Amino acid sequence: MKPDVLVICGPTASGKTALAVALAQALDGEVVSADSMQVYRRMDVGTAKPTAEEMQGVPHHMIDVADPEENWSVARYVAEAVPIVDGIIARGKVPIIAGGTGLYIDHLIAGRRFAPFEADSGLREELQDRVKTEGLPALRAQLESIDPDAAARIHPNDEKRTVRALEVYLATGKTISQHDRESRQRPNRYTPLTVALNFADRADLWARIDRRVDDMMARGLEAEVRQLLADGVPAGCTAMQAIGYKELAAAILEGRPVSEGAEEVKLRSRQYAKRQLTWFRRNPDAHWYLWDKIPNLSSALAFSTKLAVDSGLQ
Repeated sequence: MKPDVLVICGPTASGKTALAVALAQALDGEVVSADSMQVYRRMDVGTAKPTAEEMQGVPHHMIDVADPEENWSVARYVAEAVPIVDGIIARGKVPIIAGGTGLYIDHLIAGRRFAPFEADSGLREELQDRVKTEGLPALRAQLESIDPDAAARIHPNDEKRTVRALEVYLATGKTISQHDRESRQRPNRYTPLTVALNFADRADLWARIDRRVDDMMARGLEAEVRQLLADGVPAGCTAMQAIGYKELAAAILEGRPVSEGAEEVKLRSRQYAKRQLTWFRRNPDAHWYLWDKIPNLSSALAFSTKLAVDSGLQ
């Protein structure tokens, strides 16, 4: 089928933002961020959020749409991003979904519906109270009896997903596994043309990640983290679990040198990049573009533009 969206994916620090902007200019497109942390306001440096200068006048969506205190989710992302992508298509432009959060990309392409939950039902709070009084193993045992498939997938110490799985069943009468099966049976909402970025030599990616962290520190990542903590953003909330924020917040709160936190950010970023590559390599339809030591944006743009033209996307 003729694609209707262009996806630019790859590990952290692989040049997705620059290529997405260049392609948007070449193809009359708009960028839809698929980054689980760029949704948060006041978290700019550590999420490598594109600046106005880097955007070069290209419309960017799904950036700065939530406060750090909010618990964002893939379900909420899809619910808000689908109307945006539909609107871009309706205007005759090319949606360019760019980011490194593979789960967000896959679910957006699928347009996947999620198990419904009435936010005012109090179920989540009730289940969280049970964790405190009965312990997580008690809820795990209940989940194993109700939905053994979900229990097998969810780590025994994963309180958030255990609570969510029980919440879905109690709110809807269907297990989360059944919801997932029904959702996967539906055809994808969009047909993607996917360009995946990486470096030909892994050492060059590692070096680029290290330089990016050094640049973030120089541009004020420490001050950004300190301000979030001073504003009362809990160190344990979802937003503050982002790489860069979690490590620096821990160093600050524990009274350790921030430089130690920065070195841990580099390590965690490299580990995350490995997981991202594993995720994106599962897609047999992805067209990989491998940078040399010094990325050549013009070459990548020509490669991607030709794919778009040949596929009928543009």
